[in-house]
Amino acid sequence: MKSRPTSTAAALAAAALSLSLTGCVETGRSSTAAAPDTDCPWRADESVTAEARIAWQAVPNGDAVVKDLGLLEACMPNADISWVQASSGGDVVKYYGSDEVDLGLMGSAPATIASSEPVVQDVDLSVVWIHDVIGDAESLVVKDPTITDISGLKGKTVAVPFSSTAHYSLLQALADAGLDATQDVEVINLEPEKMPGAWQGDQIDAAWVWDPVQSQLLEDGGERILSSADTAEAGRPTFDVGTASQEFAADNPEFMTQWTKAQDYAVRMIKDDPAAAAESVAVVLGIDPADAEKQFGGLTFLTAEEQAGPDYLGGQLTEDLFTTAGFLLDQGEIEAVGTQSDYAAHVDPGPARAAADG
Repeated sequence: MKSRPTSTAAALAAAALSLSLTGCVETGRSSTAAAPDTDCPWRADESVTAEARIAWQAVPNGDAVVKDLGLLEACMPNADISWVQASSGGDVVKYYGSDEVDLGLMGSAPATIASSEPVVQDVDLSVVWIHDVIGDAESLVVKDPTITDISGLKGKTVAVPFSSTAHYSLLQALADAGLDATQDVEVINLEPEKMPGAWQGDQIDAAWVWDPVQSQLLEDGGERILSSADTAEAGRPTFDVGTASQEFAADNPEFMTQWTKAQDYAVRMIKDDPAAAAESVAVVLGIDPADAEKQFGGLTFLTAEEQAGPDYLGGQLTEDLFTTAGFLLDQGEIEAVGTQSDYAAHVDPGPARAAADG
């Protein structure tokens, strides 16, 4: 997506207080401390020698568990694995375009943008995993308690990270309410870590954002008036997805199998032992474990077997991306929409099927 900075956004970016998402948390170790020694839960594959650069985001899902526990490093001890932090899916797309990463977590909206022709960045990726189905974990939070629905935002300033699932959900909600995102509301591009400072400085009236920043705004007196669960119910679900360079995935199938098995292990840990999973998420995000466990409730997590089936990577996700592309075209966020088959070429259920098969 082309950036559309405004003078307001530029001023906020300079003036907003920076929020650190790292530091000490009440888990007995800090986010900068090494994770406990982890043995690979299955037979490690010492034959994998790939160099893999992975973009991660501060999202309370299985990817944070994989990162904290060092599952990839334990299960592929001879691989060269590095982690690159990103603030939003738009950043991850840029990292792909500048050949800085091989895999990365992004929302389904930026994945759709990256799969649409012509792309802004030189990106050729596939969606290979669904980290979570987004619900109340992404919401529109308002500062003025007298605003009880989105129509009350007319004339207000709303912050959202552009090229993100939150941006897509906000645009859809505004359109459904009959509001023009360029005339009725001032929508500005702001990364999550800058939002609390802008909120406290009365520079924004609302924000559509994910945890942990969403929870911080709610604790600071904000009110949730809509969430991505509402936009999903309206027929436009959003997801946090795992993506991979098509070239990397084709050249490193064994790595992809191990990566997906690690993600599946983390999902099952969230389902079966959420307290332990929350400790890992807390370390990575720099929050309290109880808060991390609470944030799991705003997301739906899927096992490899569920993902590989027709409801997700095996079929329906392609249709969801195609529908997303149509809406983004109407909003002027992309220049063209291909056929549904074009988007199917950017969804690969193979690694999830390999993980499901054991």
